[in-house]
Amino acid sequence: MTTTSVPLDDATLVGRARDGDVRAYEQLVLRYQGPMFRLALKMLHHRGDAEDVVQEAFLGAWRKLAQLNDDKAFVGWLYRGTTNRCLNVIRARRPQADVDLDLAESPRRDTQPEHAAQVSGQLAALDDALQTLTPQQRACWLLREVHGRSYDEISEIVGANPTAVRGRIARARAQLAEVMKPWR
Repeated sequence: MTTTSVPLDDATLVGRARDGDVRAYEQLVLRYQGPMFRLALKMLHHRGDAEDVVQEAFLGAWRKLAQLNDDKAFVGWLYRGTTNRCLNVIRARRPQADVDLDLAESPRRDTQPEHAAQVSGQLAALDDALQTLTPQQRACWLLREVHGRSYDEISEIVGANPTAVRGRIARARAQLAEVMKPWR
């Protein structure tokens, strides 16, 4: 007889982690470190800062887990912590941030060099265009377009009402569309 383990849902893992189960929290970290890192990397455009922010977000969440009233709200809470830490890093930076040129490379290696060069160029242009957005617009756009969060979730994450979130996303989309016109 074989037994297959069914992955536990977030709420169960959060409840167990709150009771001191480190392995349960490790499962949450493994589940969400990728999305949090991608968000931080696109927000900050610097690998080292993104790694620091994600580590701080998970450590902070672990320390404050007892304060989370609804176990099902963990992911939104984690997005909010990560986003707020990114915004704090952006505020603390000097006006001109260092750019990690390795980030502009496409992770995909296509067999056709022309296509690979075009995709790489598009990704680099999008990364550059994202840096022209305000930090709040960038956060809202990334949470919606890359991470698929709802407007209500984003409003809770960034601490703005849904109307303001919709406005920020609309302005970001318009600005990105204008900058990306040559790539159409």
